[in-house]
Amino acid sequence: MEKQNFSFPLSLRDVQVTDTFWKKEMELVRTEVIPYQWSALNDQVEGAAPSYCMHNFRAAGKLNQEKREQGSNFVEPVYTFRGFETLPDDPQHPEENRFYGFVFQDSDFYKWIEAVGYSLTQHPDPQLEAIADGAIDLVCAAQQEDGYLDTYYILNGKDRIFTNLRDNHELYCLGHLLEGAVAYYQATGKDKLLNAARRYADYVADYFGPEEGKCKGYPGHEIAEMALVRLYETTGDSKYLNLAKYFVDERGSRPYYFDKEHPEEVKKHPNGPRYAYNQAHVPVREQDEAVGHAVRAVYLYSGMADIARLTEDETLFAACQTLWDNMTRKKLYITGGIGGTHEGEAFSFNYDLPNDTAYAETCASIGLVFFARRMLEICPDSRYADVMEQALYNTVLSGMALDGKSFFYVNPLEVLPEACHKDSRKFHVKPVRQKWFGCACCPPNLARTISSVSSYAFTEKEDTLFVHLYVGSDLKKTVNGKEAAVHITSGFPWDGTVQVRAESADEPLTIAFRVPGWAEGCTAELTSGHGTTGYSAETTSEQSGKGYRVELTSKPVASSDPHCDICPDATSSRLSILGLAPGEFELRDGYLYITRIWKSGETLTLHFPMEVQIWQADPRVREDIGKVAVTRGPITYCLEEADNGANLHLLTLSPEAAATVEEAVVAGEPVRTILLPGFREVLPDADAEEAGSRLGLYRPASRPEKTPVTLRFIPYYTWANRGENEMAVWVRV
Repeated sequence: MEKQNFSFPLSLRDVQVTDTFWKKEMELVRTEVIPYQWSALNDQVEGAAPSYCMHNFRAAGKLNQEKREQGSNFVEPVYTFRGFETLPDDPQHPEENRFYGFVFQDSDFYKWIEAVGYSLTQHPDPQLEAIADGAIDLVCAAQQEDGYLDTYYILNGKDRIFTNLRDNHELYCLGHLLEGAVAYYQATGKDKLLNAARRYADYVADYFGPEEGKCKGYPGHEIAEMALVRLYETTGDSKYLNLAKYFVDERGSRPYYFDKEHPEEVKKHPNGPRYAYNQAHVPVREQDEAVGHAVRAVYLYSGMADIARLTEDETLFAACQTLWDNMTRKKLYITGGIGGTHEGEAFSFNYDLPNDTAYAETCASIGLVFFARRMLEICPDSRYADVMEQALYNTVLSGMALDGKSFFYVNPLEVLPEACHKDSRKFHVKPVRQKWFGCACCPPNLARTISSVSSYAFTEKEDTLFVHLYVGSDLKKTVNGKEAAVHITSGFPWDGTVQVRAESADEPLTIAFRVPGWAEGCTAELTSGHGTTGYSAETTSEQSGKGYRVELTSKPVASSDPHCDICPDATSSRLSILGLAPGEFELRDGYLYITRIWKSGETLTLHFPMEVQIWQADPRVREDIGKVAVTRGPITYCLEEADNGANLHLLTLSPEAAATVEEAVVAGEPVRTILLPGFREVLPDADAEEAGSRLGLYRPASRPEKTPVTLRFIPYYTWANRGENEMAVWVRV
């Protein structure tokens, strides 16, 4: 690690997103998703699974009121285990004083309030803020006098708190409380929820730690680690950072803490490592493969990266790099999804990436985005941003319908609806999005991520603005005590043209522009208000001082060439510069750094060619042998029955085929579709079927009869918005 490379996200209050694509998504969250989810949290969505989230907070608040009124006569509930999910005997009439839902049900509100906070930074909404303030009053009324705040144990019996850290999500709920409280405080300046969150964090800090007499446990479902870091960065109180570091350092150490809670696991696995599902099988610095529950894993890795940066812990950062490489090189779907098996919602073994039984949970890709951003804060390397972009534009957006009113928990890469309904191995795969889930972690997670997309697009350090994602925005940045203004417009994800206007108030400002890994070269041209006076690569005339042109190509060049920068993957690129002084530009680790005093009236235009690309998987990915996938820019594409007819498995494509890109509309969404020539295998007609029936299901091999067809590919995130039908990302060749 090199501390001078560290950066941090811009405050959302210093960024106004103006982007055509992402502003639409954010407005959809603000106008549809946030109100819809508030109704869902209050069990008011017809036909959707009840949440019971706000019911539980109300019940806990009422219990506190009874305790105050009854004083010494009050009898505390005694814990009785009623299941990981508890439902009322009469769903129409749940008891007012009982806990219902999953043990982690509180977290759904915390994610919702986090999304509300982010949304308010972009679009002040007094009515929404008033609803949020009222909800915060309900939550704070549920808090215990000692600071404890988890309705599952408040209502079921506090005599068993922190006795099942592995399974019962108390510290997970704490983490989401901290994230939501900080977000709402930073958006509104109101600290009621933040103060409640600090009281609970203080309670936890007094309970856990390396000191004698404290509990030596750690979260079963991670997120508290990165949330405590965020609380530390907000308050400056180092005890929160110390607690986060303790949780990370203690995890996986022997003897296993979880053995105390679950002695039955010792009997099942007396010799081998235990608790890989929870990433607690070995100490985190010794972990070299992404294993276990995928969401838990990337939440842990995010916290590890945070702590590595803040404590400058090289061994912890090295572990993060090792885990990142394993995950992205051996366990990542081309859609940016992670988690190959529904068994435990987990990573499978290396290169095991089934398409039709994929789990690829929406929350897991969101966690991957978190991890990527934190790695970028330590080391601005485009490989992290490439994966972050891949996940955001594909699996994350696929998790929400285009109208914002239904959601995917699971994001497969191949769907046959009949199999989803009849094959128990695929029951987890839904051919259409659902209105809500009893285990509804993904919908509010989507809302908070989309509402804060600019915090992933941009980070900064003293004199540098990093542009990781091309999201049109108006930004403010302070350089040497003076405010610089940066205005970005972007055609992403359909057009690779980006324009940047900046004024840096007579102070040099470096803007580092990511060169996407999918872009086969790029051009950059700086023009003044007097028009374009930049030069092409062939121009040899003297510069006028009014225009510049940068050409970046991906052609290999000798490392001795003075214009060559060696990239981390040992490939190199040529920067052909005309007009800019050598000290004003640099290509490093996939970013084009331009340092200058930016003046009013100048426009920097970047262009990243968005060619249709056809990919094959590593041959060790058995599911994809003999198949290809199609991408363009950051978007992964798929075939859908609505455009190509049934039996998508009968379609084939030539990798050398010439593609046509068309503007189109999918379920009201303006997109670019891709047309490619292909073939459809002809099924036997009635006579051939009768003749074949004498041979049974199998027959002598022969070259199948095929007819030419045009295959239409749509963006993966738009699939399943036109009713139930087949879908496939990978197609035979």
